[in-house]
Amino acid sequence: MTANADVFTAVQGKFPAATSRPSSDHPAINVPAAAALAVLQFLRDEQGYDYLTDLTAIDWSAEKSPRFTVVWHLYSRTRFVWVRVAADCTDDSNPSMPTSTGLFAAANWHERECYDLMGVKFPGHPDLRRILMWDGYPHHPLRKEFPLAGIPTDLPDAEIAAETGIDLIASPMAGGPFVAPPGKLMSESEPRAKDEAWSEQSAKPDNA
Repeated sequence: MTANADVFTAVQGKFPAATSRPSSDHPAINVPAAAALAVLQFLRDEQGYDYLTDLTAIDWSAEKSPRFTVVWHLYSRTRFVWVRVAADCTDDSNPSMPTSTGLFAAANWHERECYDLMGVKFPGHPDLRRILMWDGYPHHPLRKEFPLAGIPTDLPDAEIAAETGIDLIASPMAGGPFVAPPGKLMSESEPRAKDEAWSEQSAKPDNA
């Protein structure tokens, strides 16, 4: 079994299209999307990286292509070392990556979160549905174009809207930056926040 510093050499020896990825901490490898599952299985079965600790995606912005990159962080519970694997999604308008749930059970919730917040789909996932936002929510809150303070959106539950008198919320909840009450320091209670939720009206210049 290779030392952690040589994991890239081992991967590239079996997958010549793999390239080294700049990293300041752990070995990191770029692989084509079509080879991602095979690389992950090789790392698990032949290199001892038996634990998926994280799966996420990067949105490089709508001006770049490829726009989305999926990233896996694997850990070896016998050698106590890490490796990072990254693969670019090939379709910027409908990003997807084959599911790794068949290799790592932990991928189930990670992929659901990545789909929910970044809009990356994982074909073959046994239950790919939103994990934080509600079904039918029209946005992906971690994409670059999503405003920091959220977008007012209809509440999905008419009963809750009727009880609260609120039929729009901003998700994330409207606010930021946090501010202390006038003349007072921040207390231990939840600080107040300015309402900076995005809307078509708020997006217009002051003189529009």
